[in-house]
Amino acid sequence: MRYVNKAVPKTDGMALTSGKGLYTDDLAPRDCLVVKVLRSPHAFARIKSIRKETASRVTGIACILTWEDVPRIRYTLAGQSYPEPSPYDRYILDQVVRYVGDPVAIVAGRDEACVDKAMRMIQVKYEVLEPVIDFEKALDNPSVIHPESDYHTNFDIGGDPSRNLVSSGCDADGDVEAALAGCDVVVDRTYYTKANAQAMMETFTTYTWLDQTGRLNVTSSTQVPFHCRRIIAHALGLPQGAVRVTKPRIGGGFGAKQTLVSELFPALVTLRTGRPAKIVYTRREVFQASNSRHQMRVHVRVGAMRDGTIKAVDMHALSNAGAYGEHASTTVGLVGHKNIPLYAKNAAFRFTYEVVYTNTMAAGAYRGYGATQGCFAMESAVNELAAELGMDPAQLRLKNLPQQGMNMPAYYNEPLSSSCLPQCIQRGMEMIGWAEKYPSVRVDDRHVRGVGMAITMQGSGISAVDTATATIKLNDDGFYTLMIGATDMGTGCDTILAQMAAEVLKCPMEWITVAPIDTDYSPFDTGSYASSTTYVTGTAVVKACTELVEKITNEGARRLGIHPERARFDGQVVYDHTNPDTRITLAKLGQDSVVGPGSQWLTATASHCSPTSPPPLMAGFAEVEADLETGEVKVVDYVGVVDCGTVVNKNLARIQAEGGIAQGIGMALFEDVCYDGRGMMANNSFMQYKIPSRTDLPQIRVAFEESYEPNGPFGAKSIGEVVINTPAPAVAAAVRNATGVQVRDLPITAEKLVLGMARNREKTV
Repeated sequence: MRYVNKAVPKTDGMALTSGKGLYTDDLAPRDCLVVKVLRSPHAFARIKSIRKETASRVTGIACILTWEDVPRIRYTLAGQSYPEPSPYDRYILDQVVRYVGDPVAIVAGRDEACVDKAMRMIQVKYEVLEPVIDFEKALDNPSVIHPESDYHTNFDIGGDPSRNLVSSGCDADGDVEAALAGCDVVVDRTYYTKANAQAMMETFTTYTWLDQTGRLNVTSSTQVPFHCRRIIAHALGLPQGAVRVTKPRIGGGFGAKQTLVSELFPALVTLRTGRPAKIVYTRREVFQASNSRHQMRVHVRVGAMRDGTIKAVDMHALSNAGAYGEHASTTVGLVGHKNIPLYAKNAAFRFTYEVVYTNTMAAGAYRGYGATQGCFAMESAVNELAAELGMDPAQLRLKNLPQQGMNMPAYYNEPLSSSCLPQCIQRGMEMIGWAEKYPSVRVDDRHVRGVGMAITMQGSGISAVDTATATIKLNDDGFYTLMIGATDMGTGCDTILAQMAAEVLKCPMEWITVAPIDTDYSPFDTGSYASSTTYVTGTAVVKACTELVEKITNEGARRLGIHPERARFDGQVVYDHTNPDTRITLAKLGQDSVVGPGSQWLTATASHCSPTSPPPLMAGFAEVEADLETGEVKVVDYVGVVDCGTVVNKNLARIQAEGGIAQGIGMALFEDVCYDGRGMMANNSFMQYKIPSRTDLPQIRVAFEESYEPNGPFGAKSIGEVVINTPAPAVAAAVRNATGVQVRDLPITAEKLVLGMARNREKTV
């Protein structure tokens, strides 16, 4: 292949690194209204009155909107395919506020100064209610967070808002209790993961205006332009045709921008005033009033025979949705469905879950989307099982992996159509020096190095749901325009999809222009999430380009006056293979196809929705150094070996893997969203919320074991999410091997280790 499976530079890399990328705030006119949101200081309260008259008289103020001024339409902010399995539990502004940071009023004015002044002058009286902060106490709590009568869902998700229950469910195969009873060893453990902030560079930013026809135009930093259009139209009571959404460059998303966050506030202002408006979230608002990873408690029971054969897996997840349901009912499913299948080859399994409301900021999508929390629990339990059995944890996994070609009952009964996971494990062991270092090596009197491992799987889009469409056009000078609806968040999907197009069209990549996303012109795509772009959108691109090649060949044959079976297309000319001197260039064909008699503009459109979601697979290996006196832990080496099918772009795939591993190390050791008893977030800035810097990370080493996915474009699967899952359990296992302390509640801190080592010493006395 000429372009696919090569280290092709990112097409916009130089422009972005030299500061030429245009983001939402760069596109907003200087004289547009500045929009800000007055937010609740209480976790749970009813607004008794809002006095805004004095604030409205501040010079430069255009409008102040409260709950009495906005549409009373229930909606969800979750950017996922309709009908969403999300509760419709929001108003744009409500008389009841449900977390510290919930919107109370929208203020718009000519500049920040007047808006800030007006916000200080708004007087709000609250009836403070008793909040629910602890998610383990939310179910059947006396405080009911959503008692409203117009709360609804599109279909049954096992919820009951009167119990603070968002959703619940069960998936099982076989008699789990009987299987556990017959096992020689059963590990029964409970693990906790915290809410994590996505911490993308660009905050939530939206700019809105009305065009000459009165249509609402929305430019926003979003991962889901088409879902964005639908949700905005619904919440504002508009037909979808009255809303247009465009997406410029995005400064990162990691799932946060799969949820609508900022879009509706300036949209309301523009509709009310007729003037352009923009909102740019502060970093504090991003931390305190957007969305995060779901906090979870995961209870795992794993049973095995003495030889290491796993016979039963039982997992229960309790997930904290926060104040609104959003993605909670879908995120929780991945806790079990993306982890149990790796061990359910010969085992009975059961996966149950409950999702609850609390008076904390709503959780949303974050890279890994539930699989990350489940991986920490499942892989930690398997590491503890290996210790109970006295087995090498790598060998325990190799013994129980599903084989290629098998159906996986715990993964929606989908087949494992491609897998190099055994090779990933073996190569990772070699790279980390497992045989020499496992379980630990003493460095000196104070320091010990330990190694640990974990495996994981993810998906490639949402099977039978995610849909992508691509259009490829031959222009009048022989170059192409590729139109997609998938969103490049900085991940390089524009580059990857152009590689695929160039491969099929047999042309230089420079001949392909990837058009920006605009819901008026771009073909429909469900959006950039669920690791769907390479696999789902990529297949649509290949289909469209293949169809265009056929059209080019046939049109060339018609122009040459030969039968289509004699025509060949080499990427630059169409020629008669029986007489190669009879030919027409692509540029000439492009010109003739749009000008003159018999012109036919050559374009092709294709859609794709996959019935399956082939899982990418990964093995991760961590080496840590622990200080036995202070409890300080540092990751000194991390090896990730990934099977994402054919690696489309070796540069971008490596960067994706390195970035995901770095985020996973942050989850393991540093990141810790905390609330006090009043529901106030304690760490709502980078001064308090620690993410790993370059000095906190080792040299992350990444390798690929390429399987061939028969259902993917050029044999490719996804890579975006699978890479974040293994660090937390691998680091936890390495820490245990170094210190003897098994941390089951993230993050792993020096305090937990010092106290744990002290308890262990007491037990030995």
